[in-house]
Amino acid sequence: MSAKKGLNLTLKIWRQKNNKSRGQFETYKISDVSTDSSFLEMLDILNENLINQGKEPIAFDHDCREGICGMCSLYINGRPHGPDTGITTCQLHMRMFKDGETITIEPWRSAAFPVIKDLVVDRSAFDRVMAAGGFISVNTSGNTTDANSILVEKEKADKAMDAATCIGCGACVASCKNGSAMLFVGAKVSQYALLPQGQVERKRRVLKMVAAMDEEGFGNCSNTGACEVECPKGISLEVIARLNREYFGASLDQA
Repeated sequence: MSAKKGLNLTLKIWRQKNNKSRGQFETYKISDVSTDSSFLEMLDILNENLINQGKEPIAFDHDCREGICGMCSLYINGRPHGPDTGITTCQLHMRMFKDGETITIEPWRSAAFPVIKDLVVDRSAFDRVMAAGGFISVNTSGNTTDANSILVEKEKADKAMDAATCIGCGACVASCKNGSAMLFVGAKVSQYALLPQGQVERKRRVLKMVAAMDEEGFGNCSNTGACEVECPKGISLEVIARLNREYFGASLDQA
């Protein structure tokens, strides 16, 4: 029985020394790639080939490779995380591509996500937005309160948990023509606003997080829904509507 033939591919990859330098696409050939390989494994093979040739390997971000951390953020053939839905790049397999295909690989494109090197971008803007209001006040003096002593309606608990599945990968920003982070911020606001534990800072939180989002240079919502389509965790546009309601209500109280 003959062995299964691998893929022969042409890769157009964005190379950039740092955010101060001018980047450009460089073309690489790779052959006999197993269709069972993940996309990141394919890049590992390419880098091994480059190192053996005495060339500089391509910098790309990754960590868990289990679709949990969101580090593997690549723009592949015009789509965040590539030609599949509900996955991160590390969960993308080479069987999604055809033999002889040309694959274009870019970093996230956003002024708020400056390029560090090649395909790696700085997404610490998300961390600063989170730090602006992503917290709750809990009285920790005395005995620890049992979690089940605070009753939460199941519907609200489910919606809060759905919002909390956001991994902050930035696919929503990369897919939006305005570079909006409203799906991300809406998810982080929703996961607290829906729960009783999040009520103390509820109004202050949304005002501070939206202000931080604007300060970081993210754009406004484009209302195209691309963010929901490309989100690997399927975060609903409903969180953006909730973000707008929370922000409007908090703004009225300040007026």
